[in-house]
Amino acid sequence: MTQIKVKKKKKRRSSNQYFTKVHEQAIVDYVATDDLAVREELYKEYIGPVFDELVDKIVYTYKFTTLPNIDSLRDECKVWLTTILEKFDPNKGSKAFSYFSVVTKNWFIHKVKKNSVQVRREIYYDDLNKDLESKYVMTDESYIKSRETNEFWRFLYEEINSWNSNNMKANEEKVYKAVMVLFESTNDIEIFNKKAIYLYIRELTGLNTKQVVNNLNKMRTKYKIWKIKWNKGEV
Repeated sequence: MTQIKVKKKKKRRSSNQYFTKVHEQAIVDYVATDDLAVREELYKEYIGPVFDELVDKIVYTYKFTTLPNIDSLRDECKVWLTTILEKFDPNKGSKAFSYFSVVTKNWFIHKVKKNSVQVRREIYYDDLNKDLESKYVMTDESYIKSRETNEFWRFLYEEINSWNSNNMKANEEKVYKAVMVLFESTNDIEIFNKKAIYLYIRELTGLNTKQVVNNLNKMRTKYKIWKIKWNKGEV
């Protein structure tokens, strides 16, 4: 009877074959000693090279190659690993390979998140600037006109409010105070045209139309002088 030969499966090479027991021990010895010369030798001979390969493998395994300036980030991470080397505690039961693989992966994940936030922020500000530009600079002339109108009435109110009513005659003072009331009540008045203004002033002062017109004309003279200054930009 012919025996069937069973082929032995080749043992798969461990993914961390480069990170051997020798490297594990080198890191343990590095942490255990305060001798700078010994540390330098251990790092140069064992730890440095294995950190280089660890970082490269993490980058390719988890597709961190899409990060901008990945070559610079690789170097930055390798330098960072040397700064936390002393924090490894072999007494906690974790192998050096596992510990530094995890912290390296987390370091790059943090960079991915940071880059994503930056990209979203740049897109947001770019869209915002375009929106503002189209809304207020390029197309919306009504915004500028509305702002100029508001400024005009605000400065006019300040001008009229500065007039000294003590030197006015009785009817003139009544009309002046009625005009100030109208200025201060613009948000509450639904109709604000020339005819409506006369009616409001008549009701507020108790004067007839002729008296209202005569005293408004006195105010109009002062207003014209102020308007000339406004147009010249002197106000």
